[in-house]
Amino acid sequence: MLDYTYLLSIAIILLSTKVFGGLTEKIHLPHVVGALVAGVIIGPSMLGIVDNTTFLDEVAQIGVIILMFMAGLDTDLGEIKRKGASYLLIAIMGVVIPLVGGFLSYMWFFHINPGVEQDLLKALFVGVVLTATSVSITIEALRELGQVNSRIGNAILGAAIVDDVLGIIVLTIITSFKDTNISISAVLLRMAVYFVCMFIFGVITTIGAKFLDFKRDRRRITVYVLALVFIISYISEIYVGIADITGAYLIGVIFSRFSVRNEIVKKVNVLSYLFFSPIFFASIGLKTKFDNFSSQTFIFAIILIIVAILTKIIGAGVGAKICKFTNHEALNIGIGMVSRGEVALIVAQKGYNLGLIDADLFSPIILMVVVTTIFTPIILKKTLEEKNDDSEDKLKDEDVITQG
Repeated sequence: MLDYTYLLSIAIILLSTKVFGGLTEKIHLPHVVGALVAGVIIGPSMLGIVDNTTFLDEVAQIGVIILMFMAGLDTDLGEIKRKGASYLLIAIMGVVIPLVGGFLSYMWFFHINPGVEQDLLKALFVGVVLTATSVSITIEALRELGQVNSRIGNAILGAAIVDDVLGIIVLTIITSFKDTNISISAVLLRMAVYFVCMFIFGVITTIGAKFLDFKRDRRRITVYVLALVFIISYISEIYVGIADITGAYLIGVIFSRFSVRNEIVKKVNVLSYLFFSPIFFASIGLKTKFDNFSSQTFIFAIILIIVAILTKIIGAGVGAKICKFTNHEALNIGIGMVSRGEVALIVAQKGYNLGLIDADLFSPIILMVVVTTIFTPIILKKTLEEKNDDSEDKLKDEDVITQG
């Protein structure tokens, strides 16, 4: 007999995320922070009225795919073309520094002997987890502030896409030492072919769009495009080994140049806001469990959180500064890359399956993911709004001087 408990779980998630989202907005914090807090409160770590299930995980994954597709629709492709080299440098710095920081933290805290290969691989894998960047929540915060299509927003998005590719390469290299069935050269070749194919697909789509009458079939075009998003996401994840959200984002970028873009955004945004996004944001909180924390794992969790935040801000921020971004822009780019989200959880699960992450280490990683995910929109909103306030004050002063 079919279990209908999932209906009650969905209802609780939708209501709680909207209630807490409204509360956080009243204290001038992004709506997504309230949704994350709601997930923690109703989840196993506190009230325990909603359990994280396979169904909710799958719905949450659809939510993040839709969010990244919409982020692609909001992306200024011309800006990315002009700043491609900058985004590459930001991503490299944002991967290398956290990798080294996570590796050294694990080595130092657990007094690891570098001569023991298994322990060395575990330390390296903690670093790999910290290289992950999940900008889906950052994008929602930027969207609320109207900054998705700004220099900062484009830099975060562009660097995050490159970061995802670099993260996959690093993950492949580390896991190849554990799993002899993984071929580094084969993965790199698949990735190269994938991006070439996506480029060709974008060119073909752009040429074909000239011969299509979007106005006559405007009601159905969103369905066709959304189906395409899911197909490309599936191919990316299953056959290429690149995160499904990367494929979704690239499809969004391709369609961002078409006149039908606004129609797609209007319809998909309703779908995302009403159902999929709340479940995705809450699902991160649902994964948090504090009952298996020992004093040692809690201390390591605090260290991991500090290292995770600082290494991304320093790595991506320094990379942005080298690329001629202002101090304020570099800081916000670094902050925007801090959130680990579902990407780190996926990487951690891969390490767990290969025996590179112990069960006791899972809770510190999940806590790090939750804290960095909450930290990012809160701090990003504050730093961006402070800059806007300074700009407005400067304009007022200039007006007074002019009138005088």
